[in-house]
Amino acid sequence: MNTENHFYFKTGVIGYPILFVLVIWVVFWFEIRFGFDFNHFGVVPRTLKGMRGIFFSPFIHSGIEHLWHNTLPLLILSAALFFFYAKNAWKVLLWGAFLTGVFTWIIGRPSYHIGASGVIYMLFGFLFFKGVLAKHFRLIALSLVVVFVYGSMIWYTFPVDPKISWEGHSSGLLVGTVMAFLIKKGIATPERYAWEAPDYNPEEDDFLKHFDEDGNFIEHTPEMPEEEIIIVYNYKELTSDKNKDEEE
Repeated sequence: MNTENHFYFKTGVIGYPILFVLVIWVVFWFEIRFGFDFNHFGVVPRTLKGMRGIFFSPFIHSGIEHLWHNTLPLLILSAALFFFYAKNAWKVLLWGAFLTGVFTWIIGRPSYHIGASGVIYMLFGFLFFKGVLAKHFRLIALSLVVVFVYGSMIWYTFPVDPKISWEGHSSGLLVGTVMAFLIKKGIATPERYAWEAPDYNPEEDDFLKHFDEDGNFIEHTPEMPEEEIIIVYNYKELTSDKNKDEEE
């Protein structure tokens, strides 16, 4: 396996996440600047009109605190998605956001459900479980970092605060987890050792040749080639002293 085919940095790794964050901030600025209220474009469960929130709700936030709490996780987790899962990033992001909205529409309370937190939980679920399932050391490391930094978010998938859409959070986590199990192509796989290859023959393994059938180490003394050793001596006459005597 060539990890360069899966893990490589390009402009989209940072560019797309920044674009996502910029869009939700521009939408919020537009509301404040021109006095609009887009909350009614959120998901309203089990109503025909409320289905439009499946597409619009991730871009709408109730206030600056709500927006800020979603900004960093969205930026970091989406960047991790585009770097470690570049071949599936758009599939995960678009289908994940859509299905999260659908499940929120199905199970949510009769209220406006807005914000990008459902998408964040979807990214969290996918990045964590996919890394564990892939068994690649880099993806496992990513899973550990994600659960260490954002593991506390799991509490908000339960109805602990009536102001928080725990339905959207639960929907996102469920969708991300399911996608982690379903998406298998284009995922980095752990490097296979020679003994894991299907055509591996232990009798041809240079390492195993140092052991007998009982597993005892066999010390091999390298055989030296039998060659005749010839020593050649070269003699050179010292003429300097002889010529000096003749001159005297």
